[in-house]
This record gives sequence, structure tokens and C-alpha cells, in this order.
Amino acid sequence: MQGQDRFDKFVKRYGVAGRNWLQRPYLSRRNFFKIGAGVAGSGIVGSFGARPAQAANITSLNMKTKGTARHTIFILLTGAPSHTDTFDFKNVSGVTPASFAPETIGGVVMPTGLLPKLSQALPDYAIVRSMRSWALVHGLAQTWTQIGRNPTAALGDIAPNIGSIVAVEKESERKPSQVFPTFLALNSNSAAGSGYLPGTYGPFKTLPNANGIRNTSNADGEARFKDRYSMLAQPEISPFGKATDDYADFYDAARGLMYNPVVDSAFRYSAAEREPYGNTNFGDACLVAQKVLKADQGTRYIQITFGGWDDHTNIYGDAVLPARARTLDNGVSQLIKDLKSSGLYDSTLIVMAGEFGRTVGRLSAAGGRDHYLQQFCVMGGAGVKGGRAIGSTDATGGATAESGWSRNRDIRPEDIEATIYSAMGIDWTTIRYDDPFGRGFEYVPYGQDDLYGPVNELWG
Repeated sequence: MQGQDRFDKFVKRYGVAGRNWLQRPYLSRRNFFKIGAGVAGSGIVGSFGARPAQAANITSLNMKTKGTARHTIFILLTGAPSHTDTFDFKNVSGVTPASFAPETIGGVVMPTGLLPKLSQALPDYAIVRSMRSWALVHGLAQTWTQIGRNPTAALGDIAPNIGSIVAVEKESERKPSQVFPTFLALNSNSAAGSGYLPGTYGPFKTLPNANGIRNTSNADGEARFKDRYSMLAQPEISPFGKATDDYADFYDAARGLMYNPVVDSAFRYSAAEREPYGNTNFGDACLVAQKVLKADQGTRYIQITFGGWDDHTNIYGDAVLPARARTLDNGVSQLIKDLKSSGLYDSTLIVMAGEFGRTVGRLSAAGGRDHYLQQFCVMGGAGVKGGRAIGSTDATGGATAESGWSRNRDIRPEDIEATIYSAMGIDWTTIRYDDPFGRGFEYVPYGQDDLYGPVNELWG
């Protein structure tokens, strides 16, 4: 792939992939003070929160975006599922269980015994099979997937979640009556946050519960609570800057969720509603996600985390991959079904991926699959043309054989990030000059160098 060769040369020349902390050069005392002198001269010493907020100077190349999505649901499969057992299926003789029952559906091989409902729903989504991760360390790669860049690179520590960029970009579209968070994180207590952006744009993290969001009422009653809150909210000047301002913003946002029947309706659910989603925590998150979007109260980006896919041992045991696949199958298939029924699927982009894939071919001595760079990404809704695969891998699933897109190379997490932004009508080449270092924060790294870009082939 000629595109891959050019890409690899750029990556090597500019160190795009970065280094992990184990590879970083030793920092001597002399170098420490040299760096410290430079930082002091730039006026960055001290708390970032004490630095006055800057007006955002924003530039972009004014790229044409797809703009087909009003919402995005990002399903992060932490632990990393085996791509060759699921969405890039490879039947390994004498290894793959016969119960996986592979069938070719519209030219795409699917394990209909493992994922029966999602196999049937294939016309509603596409599978990116030419995707490749940058890293094989869980925490590093999971964060990379959420922020669309190397967490150890420059600005990596302050990079916002993709959902936070969506939140800041869509802030102007919120109506005064909309009280739901723009960025909602379900079963995602470890989700990447707002980075250097104000806390207002961070994820509202909650665990789905049949009784709705906790602490949305007060034991002393609504009237007494309102009196107390009004006293607390009396104007005052805080000497502590951004940190306490963020807390105040969170309090105000949380106040809007209290004693609100719309909130109760969206976040509560019955046993009858829960059952089609599989009666699992993941299914509950999918159920709440579609109810929240149906309420149309300002939520534009939802992250759902479904973990436990780190199958190093006994991967085909009934309680391991088959059980987890059943949970995924029930939850995502019903989510698609309900979004289609409510008319929201055409305006909702669904993205589903792990942080990397798993080793291919025969199983390890422990009966499992270990970490591997090749992976998949499922994308559907928002006008994505379903029933097909973007790209293909070799016979084992070990490497990309055909990229399936115009850049003629592996698809990276940064490309998926650019695809999400484009679908949401956000210019992925945007650079904001309001970061603490004043060096400019790129929505997608090297976006203005055209290193990464949207996978437009998903739309046909």
C-alpha cells in the first residue's frame, strides 16, 4: 500500500506515535533546570487553575464535513475483544468452536452462533476491518481511543475526551430548557475527562439504575431544599479561580436534574423495558442511552463502557467470550432496533471498538488470545451504509490486506476520531489556542497536515 509507506515515513520523521514512559530518556539535574528555566520564562509556573481564562482563538482549514449525526454513542469494549472471533471472523480448523456457526451475509462472514442478533442486523452497520492500534498496553490504548492521540505525547495529559470536544462545539446549540449533560458517560467511571477545557464539558458519569439518577431529591423536601440552595447560590467572588468555578458549574448542572420529571422518565426504567436488552448492566446502559436521546434534553455524546474482554485464558469457556458476546449481542441489537423505531437512528452515529485486538490463529498454551495491534471498529447509523466491511485482512487476520479507503493505509484511532467529528459537523482540522501552554490544541493531531482524516467510504 503506497499510502501506508508515505504514512509510515511521516510517522517516523515526526515521532507521531511517541514513546511510552519506559522509553523516555533519563532526565538529568542539568536538563531539569534547563526545562524549568524555560517554563518559568513562559509564565506557566504555578497552578493552571490560577491562570486567567483565555478567549479561544480558533483556526481551521474549513473542511467540508458530513454533518449527518446529531448524536454519537461510543461503545468502548475495554480489555480488547478478539477481532478474529467476532467482527473479522476467521475460522481456524480444529480451534474455532463449531457452535460459532459462521455464515456469509451479503459477502461478510459473521459468527451467527456467537452473535446471532447482530449478524441479522448487519444491514444496519458497517465493519472497519483495516483498523490498527498504536499500543498494546490497556490503560494507554484505552485513553488513546478516547482522546484520539498518544496520551504520553505533548498535550496528551491535558487532551479532552472526544465527547468533551463535541460538548464545547455544541454548547451554542443548547436550549435554555435543556437540562441533560451534553456529554453523558454510562458505566464509565474511568472515562477520560475534559482535559484542559472547563469541567462543564466533562462527562457526567453515572451507573444506570432502575430508580434513575441517585440523589435527585432531598429528605427535607423540595421547598426546603430550594431555600437552602438559593442561600448557597448568593453571588460571591471566589479567590480560587477556575477550580471552584467548575464546581459551581457542576452544582448548577446537577440542580437542573433534581425534582425533574423529564429526568426521571429518561433515566428510570421498568423490568419490561430492561428485558429485551438482556437484563445486564451493559444492556441497561444501552436502554438508558436511547431513552436519553429520545428525551431531546441536550445530550449529544454518550460513552458506554463494557469491560472484561481481556481473554488470555480459556477464551471459549461458556462464561468467557460466549457469555460476553451474548451480552453485547442483546444490548447493541436492541439499541439499534429502538433507535430505528423512534426515528433517531438516521441521526445517531454508533461507534464500537476496543483498544486493540487479540492474537490470531491457534490459541496460546493457556487457551486464550493475547494482545495484538490489528482490530475492528463497528460504525452504524447517521447515514452510514451498512451490510459491508471497510477493508480486509489476510487469511489469519494478522494484518491489513486491503485498506478499503482512499488513503490506502491502516485506519488509526485518530482517523476514527476525525470520522466522528465530521459526522457531527465538526471540522477535524480545528486548532484551539486556549490551551495552558499556548501552543495550540489540534482536534485531530496533524489534521492540518492531512495525516489523518475521516473514513468517508463508510457513507458509500
